[in-house]
Amino acid sequence: MSRRPRVLLGHGAGGRLTAELVRELFLPAFASRALEPLSDAAVLGEVPPGRLALTTDAFVVDPPVFPGGDLGHLSVSGTVNDLAVAGARPLALTWAVILEEGAPMELVETCTRGAAAAARQAGVEIAAGDTKVVPRGRGDGIYAATAGIGVLPPGRDPGDHRIRPGDAVIVTGPVGDHGATVMAARHGLEAPGLRSDCAPIAPLLERLWDAGIDVHAMHDPTRGGVATVCAEVGERTGLQVALDEADLPVRGEVAGVCEVLGLDPLYLACEGRALVWVAAADRDRALEVLRGHPLGAGAAVIGRVRERPAGGSPAVLHARSGGARPLDILSGTGLPRIC
Repeated sequence: MSRRPRVLLGHGAGGRLTAELVRELFLPAFASRALEPLSDAAVLGEVPPGRLALTTDAFVVDPPVFPGGDLGHLSVSGTVNDLAVAGARPLALTWAVILEEGAPMELVETCTRGAAAAARQAGVEIAAGDTKVVPRGRGDGIYAATAGIGVLPPGRDPGDHRIRPGDAVIVTGPVGDHGATVMAARHGLEAPGLRSDCAPIAPLLERLWDAGIDVHAMHDPTRGGVATVCAEVGERTGLQVALDEADLPVRGEVAGVCEVLGLDPLYLACEGRALVWVAAADRDRALEVLRGHPLGAGAAVIGRVRERPAGGSPAVLHARSGGARPLDILSGTGLPRIC
């Protein structure tokens, strides 16, 4: 291949070096019919019946490659998951990268392969993209920005407006894996077996709809983690989300990293999990459906929704030792550059 070993400013100038990068790396990796014409905009096929869903995101994770994933895989997974928890079937994504002059081309290749792999796993097309390069010292290797569109089939209407007292709160797998993995990598901690949960979960969540589960709402607990999502849901609905510490699935490796770094797994980002609010009558069946898929094998009921008592918090955690403590929205900087 003729690609240079490091990123040059010319790779973002729109000339020969840009064309070289696009034709030798991006086009073969993404194998997208919509992308192949390299026109000013991608023209997609007919859109299935339903309402359109649109999301956008940016990714600056540090380090950009970590056990279980990389910035490319993370960016596509995160965008797909935002659509999926809204009840949409993802259709197409855009993927733009901002590169730093002098960054290893191997890093760009790794993240491109990661993005392509996640797109294949989700069954979604990367239909458009862009490349920009900033001068040396004014970036940090590679950033990505995405947008995604999907369709909510007729009859789907998940959202916090449908959450009711008595609803069960389900998490689709162990919590905190991604946040703990990135923080361990950043601090050089040895954590054998610890890997990010980074994955596109649209195929998993689609199983709930196919099974006729009465899904009321879904969210992906990324920045701020499970605690922040539950606090936000309680705030928006005027209800209280009550979690049980004894039922929270937390891997031993995650708990160990949290103990060393003084972190709470409930506030760590997940990048391949969803929180699902379902009608109480469908709780057990929803668990069975989720556990029948590899990405949902560790699904667990972690709480319930109830009326909020006067002066009560939007979300609480019932401790193993007894008593309950309020769960607030993450304050301060938390864990910067976690995604």
